[in-house]
Amino acid sequence: MKLDNEGKKFIKSWEGFRAQPYLCTGGVPTIGWGTTKGITMNHPAITREQADIWFDRDIKVFENAVNKAVKVELNQNQFNALVSFTYNVGIGALQNSTLLKVLNEREYLEAADQLLRWNKSGGKVTRGLVRRRTAERELWLKK
Repeated sequence: MKLDNEGKKFIKSWEGFRAQPYLCTGGVPTIGWGTTKGITMNHPAITREQADIWFDRDIKVFENAVNKAVKVELNQNQFNALVSFTYNVGIGALQNSTLLKVLNEREYLEAADQLLRWNKSGGKVTRGLVRRRTAERELWLKK
């Protein structure tokens, strides 16, 4: 599967665009629409066009990871929500998650509920992650 345009808009709405590098809540240098690969705090500013190119490149990696890890059928909204989640928490987190385990056991509602558990940064619940995970869960459950 591939992320559709709605899925891309969804992720971008949560990531926000930043032309200058910044440290995300996890302390990772980030730029554009959440790009971290090869970014340092000394990276020069980028344009929105460059950020879009990098986002499309990055998304392919996360789509592939979700497609490889998930062994059951997903609808487009579930796929979009899961790619958004993985883009935010990382591929390793998805691969080792209870969310993936219960999903691959066809426990779709439990998988949706598992999204809500991923609401911490640095061990502390953050309002932004609570809101994002709630939105991902709602997208997951949307028909």
